[in-house]
Amino acid sequence: MGPLSGLRIIEIDGLGPVTFAGMVLADMGAEVLRLTRGGNAPAAVFDEVGGQVLHRGRSNVPVDLKSPEDRDKVLALIESADALIEGFRPGVMERLGLGPEVCAARNPRLVYGRVTGWGQTGPMAEQVGHDINYIALSGALYPMGAGDQPPSPPLNLVGDYGGGAMMLVSGVLAAMLEARTTGRGRVVDAAMTDGSALLTSLFHALRAQGLWSDQRGANLLDGGTPFYRCYACRDGGFVAVGALEPRFYAALIAGLGLTPDEAPQFDRDSWPALQARLAALFAMRDRDDWAAHFAETEACVTPVLTMAEAAAHPHNQARGTFVDAGIIQPAPAPRFGAQAAEVSAERPSQALDKALADWAG
Repeated sequence: MGPLSGLRIIEIDGLGPVTFAGMVLADMGAEVLRLTRGGNAPAAVFDEVGGQVLHRGRSNVPVDLKSPEDRDKVLALIESADALIEGFRPGVMERLGLGPEVCAARNPRLVYGRVTGWGQTGPMAEQVGHDINYIALSGALYPMGAGDQPPSPPLNLVGDYGGGAMMLVSGVLAAMLEARTTGRGRVVDAAMTDGSALLTSLFHALRAQGLWSDQRGANLLDGGTPFYRCYACRDGGFVAVGALEPRFYAALIAGLGLTPDEAPQFDRDSWPALQARLAALFAMRDRDDWAAHFAETEACVTPVLTMAEAAAHPHNQARGTFVDAGIIQPAPAPRFGAQAAEVSAERPSQALDKALADWAG
């Protein structure tokens, strides 16, 4: 029973951000119906195993949105829904007869959440693309990676999930809160270009103060400093160093057997030599040896864990950051007070008529 218990949300099944958003909303307690393509639709991207993670907490209801009969039943479902989320390109839902205006006529308080790469408007709105394209255009991709290499894609975490899904979730939640007061829903236009640009706000602020340059790998938080980057260890593992503040930096160099005089923190001219020296020192011992060495200090040195190792780490186990629900997977976040993070399994497939009857009742 999460904080969204009692809210009903229709998820028009798709890829990337809308799937993740549906999972997050279900994790928070909303009743989410995932309407999937029936008939001769292509095979699902996630099989039964993968679906236990990204499709958790909700059942799939096969529908043919091109069928007038099924479309009418979906509109009847919409009458009882608090929100609908979809991730098609602009105009697709309108062509299916399920656009915002049609849905609002059936349910004026419905919040209609739309997530796309380029947004619902603008000269590129109709173009195709993927996460890497959206964050490239927003300026979020350029700063990532080593200075002597092309920008490095940060998985699909920045565009699809950070700039897309999480902006969709926050927008839908805000609009549902407003609808409780006004009785009127809104259309939430979550564009990954907009959202990923918003995530770079700090760096725009630093750049305006002359504290951030467009030279990749030469800034405070992009690996350009010897005290905020990763280092390779003797066994092939890595440690992450985040000793930004002088106090933490002092603990770092003390733990490495250096003195402030031979390793000044903010002498930019000495950074290349200092980075090389720290690299040589970290290469002398194994990753977990360094992790133990710095464990009780303020040096901000941690091991860089694989996904499997992260699930087994004592801190993550103590918090239940990962759970075993048939598959090891991240638990719902954030926490709400003392409520334990629990994962609901993917629910069985449900017929459209049955779903309609349940919601009508």
